[in-house]
Amino acid sequence: MINEKLRSILQLVRKEAELLHIIHSSLSIANMKLPKSFYTRPDVVHLAQELLGKYVYTCVNGMLTGGMIVETEAYSGQNDKACHAHLNRRTKRTEIMYHEGGVAYVYLVYGIYHLFNIITNTEGNADAVLVRAIEPEVGVEEMLLRRGMASIKPNLTAGPGVLSIALGIDKKLYGADLTGSTIWLEDKGITIPPEQIVSGPRIGIDYAEEDALLPWRFWVKGNKWVSKKK
Repeated sequence: MINEKLRSILQLVRKEAELLHIIHSSLSIANMKLPKSFYTRPDVVHLAQELLGKYVYTCVNGMLTGGMIVETEAYSGQNDKACHAHLNRRTKRTEIMYHEGGVAYVYLVYGIYHLFNIITNTEGNADAVLVRAIEPEVGVEEMLLRRGMASIKPNLTAGPGVLSIALGIDKKLYGADLTGSTIWLEDKGITIPPEQIVSGPRIGIDYAEEDALLPWRFWVKGNKWVSKKK
């Protein structure tokens, strides 16, 4: 009986999410979705800061989820020792990094977490921005189900691994067009002022020698959804 009730509730939630996605698509995408030209600009460090306040959405299995980006990290291609494309390294995994900006680079770490990166710059440069945290806006019930959580807490989407779980991002989205209908970003007119942007070293890149000290991690000051450095 409990399982039947739960199944009915989930069906209602999914139908509501599908309707919300249809409404959202008709109202917003044309003039709010970030165009290709946003991603192909050359300064990845500046772009990583501009992405704060932008919204990322996914529509996976008919479920719309998303929220405002509050934490990013910049990776500057071939000259950045922390970047997967350092010294023009090209593998099956990193090949997408050399594409024109505006596609998703998704890879697996520790065998369990998928990390979502945004490829930037023009073809051949291999710059990327790692999205580390978002403030949830839509599809929160689905995010909780995916994360196995009973209530909303900051760790729902605070951190690149759990963020991808919440948004349903996995390797199927490797190379996905960020101007498409499965995963995309929107500009809702929110600009985070410079005094509200905090910077510091990127996380988990001790191997990058002096580049590990570059202050290329950016987050919104005081936002509770920002990840905590372990």
